[in-house]
Amino acid sequence: MTVRPFTANDIDGAVALQSACFPPPFPTEFHFQVAHFRRHLEVFPRGQFVAVEGNLVIGSVSNCVISEDRWNAHSPWSESVGGPFITEHDPSGTTLYGLDISVHPDWRGKGVGRALYQARFGVVRRLYLARYGTGCRLPGYLEWSRTAENPTVESYASWVVDGGGTDRTLTPLLRYGLRFLGVIHDYMKDEESANAAALLDWQP
Repeated sequence: MTVRPFTANDIDGAVALQSACFPPPFPTEFHFQVAHFRRHLEVFPRGQFVAVEGNLVIGSVSNCVISEDRWNAHSPWSESVGGPFITEHDPSGTTLYGLDISVHPDWRGKGVGRALYQARFGVVRRLYLARYGTGCRLPGYLEWSRTAENPTVESYASWVVDGGGTDRTLTPLLRYGLRFLGVIHDYMKDEESANAAALLDWQP
C-alpha cells in the first residue's frame, strides 16, 4: 500500500470508492463525483491524496484550507467549505479542513486511514498552518440511541471519547491523535449521525 498525491488518473477510482465507503442510509447526493474531484485538484492539488494497492485506489482524502473566522464559526459542512466544490477554499487561511476520508471496507484496520492522516498532518506542517480540523460522522449513534438512557448526540460522543464504546469513524480518529472539541448539530444530512458531527482538531 502506498499513499501519494491524488492525480487526474485516480478520479474514477475515487468515485467508485465513495459508493463502497458510504452505503445507504448515507445520502448518495453527498458522494463526490468526477466534477468535484477535478475541482479539488484544480484549486488545491497539494491537499489531495490517495492510497493505492498496485493500480487500485483503496483510500482517498480530500481537503481544503479555510480562514480562521470560518473555522471558529463551526458551521455546517456546506458553509464551512463551500460545498463539494470547496468555494470557501482560502489559500491564506489557517486551517486544513478535512472534507472526506474514504477507505475501502476490505482494507480497513490495515493502517490505510492512519497513513492518509499522516499525509494530512504533513500538509499542515509544510504550509505552517495552525491546525487540521474537521467534522466527523458518528455512524454508530443511531443504533446506540435506541437503548440509551440519555440518547443525545453529546452523550454518545462523550461515551466514545471516554472509552465506553467505539464508533467506526470517530474512534480511529481519536487514535490518530485528534482532539474532540464538541458536537456540531445540523452539520449535514446524515441519518446515522442524527445530522450531527464531532468537531475535531489536531495541532502540530
